[in-house]
Amino acid sequence: MYTAGNIIYFDPFYFKDGSVSKPKYFLVIKIVGANVLIASLPSSKVHLPNHLEINHGCIEVPSGNINCYVFKANNVITTNNWAFPMDTFLYGQWLDEYNIAILEDIYPVEDIDYQVIGQLTIHELNKLIQCFAQSASVKRKFKRLLSE
Repeated sequence: MYTAGNIIYFDPFYFKDGSVSKPKYFLVIKIVGANVLIASLPSSKVHLPNHLEINHGCIEVPSGNINCYVFKANNVITTNNWAFPMDTFLYGQWLDEYNIAILEDIYPVEDIDYQVIGQLTIHELNKLIQCFAQSASVKRKFKRLLSE
């Protein structure tokens, strides 16, 4: 389940910061060692300046400290031909680490606690990693781990 490129849907997802739990997509970007993964929580909310053209792929605006990877609605991104139903955004500054053992404890049963939606194509995953690894606004720790 926790494989780089997997899109997982949790219903509900319990946020680390204690925010109200809700259904949420979760994208595994990279496994680090045996116990930790780097992931992003995709959002349908646009947190980008209005003047930016929003195309599929990487958006990087160093002067505005903006880094985002965009999945356009209905654009197939997985090996099983799945696509997000609406424009979806992954923000570089929201990358986070998750302990795999804790995730497995909280979400033990597939198709009850979570669903594996699909796996990003290698091309899409590589573009996403490159976008975050080369960004000025992504934390150095994540840039280093993504570049390894």
